[in-house]
Amino acid sequence: MAKIDKDASTEDKIKIAARKVFTQKGYAATRTRDIAQEAGINLALLSYYFRSKEKLFAIIMREKVQKLFGSIVPILVRQETTLQEKIEHIVAEYTEILIENPDLPLFVLSEIRNHPTQFLEMAPIQKVFRQSSFIHQIKATNPAVVPIQFLMSLLGMILMPFVGMPVFKIITGKNDKQYIKLIESRKKQVPIWAMSILSS
Repeated sequence: MAKIDKDASTEDKIKIAARKVFTQKGYAATRTRDIAQEAGINLALLSYYFRSKEKLFAIIMREKVQKLFGSIVPILVRQETTLQEKIEHIVAEYTEILIENPDLPLFVLSEIRNHPTQFLEMAPIQKVFRQSSFIHQIKATNPAVVPIQFLMSLLGMILMPFVGMPVFKIITGKNDKQYIKLIESRKKQVPIWAMSILSS
């Protein structure tokens, strides 16, 4: 039997298809047949490149977790920036990532709930968060504010407009372009709201 030559474009095609199908259906409801069909290949070829749904999902999940959480770590630990600058950077960075990948939060958050241990292995943010200058700056600014509560509130203000996008578009009567413009205006508003929490 002749060996199939590895073709990077085929691997990319499978990964693109897997991202789409996993995002739409979630891990449990996705079949390898669905991914192969979306990629326009047969099951044997998919199995040759990625062996199993589990292996392919782990790769896609790692990419998505890195995209959603990877950018926050350098911001949290940066010593030379003020707390306000960190907040502004987090808001701006996340907003741009989510505008480009609006389905990302629902996919990652739903899979994190199903596989929390696997998530922590992919993104060991717990240790970084506890030791970051971000935490020390929050405590120094307002000792009464619990840092994790503050971070949850900050991320909630960023993520919720994307998670609830279909509903909010109906409520506001805005089309896709108008809604994105509304979200972009939050880059300036969210840091103001976040700093007000610390000053209360």
